[in-house]
Amino acid sequence: MKILQHWLEQLLSNSGMAPALIPGVTAFILFIALLLVAVVSYQLTRLLLVKTLHAFFARTTAKWDDLFVEHKLFENLAHIVPVLIFRILTPVVFADYPELLAAILKAIDVYIILVIMRIFTSFLTGMEAFLVASPVFKNKPLASYFQLTRIILYIAAAILALSILLGRSPVYFLSAFGAMTAIFLLIFKDTILGLVASVQISANDMVRVGDWVEMPKFNADGDVIAINLNTVKIRNWDKTITAVPTYYFITDSFKNWRGMQESGGRRIKRAIFLNQRSVKFVDPELRERFKKYYLITEYVNCRQQEIETFNRENAIDTSTLINGRRMTNIGVFRHYTEAFLRAHKRINPEMTLIVRQLAPTDHGLPIEIYCFTNTVAFAEYEGIQSDIFDHLLAAASHFDLEIFQSPSGNDIVLAGEKLSQVLSEKNAPRQV
Repeated sequence: MKILQHWLEQLLSNSGMAPALIPGVTAFILFIALLLVAVVSYQLTRLLLVKTLHAFFARTTAKWDDLFVEHKLFENLAHIVPVLIFRILTPVVFADYPELLAAILKAIDVYIILVIMRIFTSFLTGMEAFLVASPVFKNKPLASYFQLTRIILYIAAAILALSILLGRSPVYFLSAFGAMTAIFLLIFKDTILGLVASVQISANDMVRVGDWVEMPKFNADGDVIAINLNTVKIRNWDKTITAVPTYYFITDSFKNWRGMQESGGRRIKRAIFLNQRSVKFVDPELRERFKKYYLITEYVNCRQQEIETFNRENAIDTSTLINGRRMTNIGVFRHYTEAFLRAHKRINPEMTLIVRQLAPTDHGLPIEIYCFTNTVAFAEYEGIQSDIFDHLLAAASHFDLEIFQSPSGNDIVLAGEKLSQVLSEKNAPRQV
């Protein structure tokens, strides 16, 4: 570089340029040449490093190297060579201009810090993508930890850049940050809370990506698609996205349906409301009809024998239905419902199955069905549940039971018309 500088000075001097201008023009020409060398060296480095490595990694079966290529790790590494060349040769070019040299060297050092930060950021992004795709870490909130690491990198790079530009030790800025702890705690409150929440969520395995969660406070009901340092993103069933602060999963209650999904069965818990006035004892004629229902034929026969034995041993007069033990149409219907569910191919036989009578209400007498399907798929579950209640609602009338429902406006109108007709017939003059 010294030889080139001396040759340029001689060339400019022989061309008749004023001696006072020669050093400045020489420095400027060398600076432009240095820029060109840096650009050429970057292109050569990028050609040799990036394209060669890309071609090599494309032939490998590993996935991690493809992720580093995708996040431009090697393209950022290619900046190191030109910036080092620029850093080494700049003092030679501006040796006669110490103040300008100092300013340029500070700018170069700051740029080196930025390049190194970009390299580390690309590396962390590639590692994050690789670990998230791994089955071991697939459902872990790794994004939170990588975001925190990037924040620390940005803060460290900012401190080093300020220390270079202002000529102060990094310790000076760290001490200043220490004095501003309260302000930083206020500024980064959500980040700190999110970090603590992420650690607790991960340690206690409370939420994973892919879980179905329900959080009524935020009208969130859907699948978790991302767990970040500050927010948990939930895709609701209407395809909207709800972003909930991460720390609310520690401070507030929420429902995680993962247990249901892992169990392989989803609960059906719904009641049929019957008109209590339709409940009655089973007489012989009705009993003979029940025997024809194949799901309860054996039950009706066995039950009737048990009842007859009890009444005979206790010398009970059975000429009146209320005396002794009797079957009721609602009791037979409960057993029919249970037999129907146990015979259903889509009901999980390994899980709880109950058909029970609840306390009467002003809406009728509830017969509750409590069982589990053998699928957790939403559409299949709703179809199975609907098919079951379609059948039971239609079957109730075969047991002389009435489904209860509140009277509609049309029912009231029909009742009024019938009453009017009765009164009209009653008040009509009799013909002699």
